[in-house]
Amino acid sequence: MDSQTYMNFHGILLYRKNFKENDMLVKFLTAEAGKKMFFIRGARKRGFKMMADILPFTYGTYSGKINAENLSYIYSGLDTDHYENISEDIFLNAYATYIMSLVDVAFPDSTPIPHWFNQLFAALRLIDNGVDPEVITNICEIQLLGEFGVQPELRGCAICGRTDLNFDYSEAYGGLICQNHFHLDANRLHLDQKTIYYLRRFSIIDLNKLGNVNVNDNTKQNLRMLLDKIYSDSVGIHLKSKSFLDQMNDLRL
Repeated sequence: MDSQTYMNFHGILLYRKNFKENDMLVKFLTAEAGKKMFFIRGARKRGFKMMADILPFTYGTYSGKINAENLSYIYSGLDTDHYENISEDIFLNAYATYIMSLVDVAFPDSTPIPHWFNQLFAALRLIDNGVDPEVITNICEIQLLGEFGVQPELRGCAICGRTDLNFDYSEAYGGLICQNHFHLDANRLHLDQKTIYYLRRFSIIDLNKLGNVNVNDNTKQNLRMLLDKIYSDSVGIHLKSKSFLDQMNDLRL
């Protein structure tokens, strides 16, 4: 891509923030150029013509100037829409915001990531259409681990490679270990086999092909415990959006 490229692009709005008195900075994940920050002059003025095109949880096709290094610019929204249910539900909002934050920190700006553009688009669509947001969040968390340099062995036993026995998760061995090696890790997590099943399934599932998935509360709690432990101990990130999501879920208990 040239240092400045005038083009139509497909974007998912990640976040926006006020800038100076009347302007706004809006970050999009674009299909063509990766994550880009756009300067939108006059976005906070009454009657701004593009206001509906830059609301939170907006996606669509835009016309603008993409700069390789500096701020980019949007000239118009050509065909945009909103995830209405996410916008109107504070809990769905919290899950969607956390997923978008994960994608934002997992990849550098200005690097095309077409696979994750499609995955994020599918994840938000599924949540907006009523699929369990906890499940969608787990899938994204598991599949993003490799982008953070953490790639737990989930195909089979990290020690012997067997795939046909009961498994547990071992931080010490970096993934699953089979029952023949449980004795080697006194601190294995003692997960039940249903949790292991969904952990392995979620690591390879294509969100674009996902229908509704019913996971019981106990399994979801176990997955949440495991993924929180991995992200805290191995990834080492602590996002504000995750803290807010945890607070929201605590209120529901």
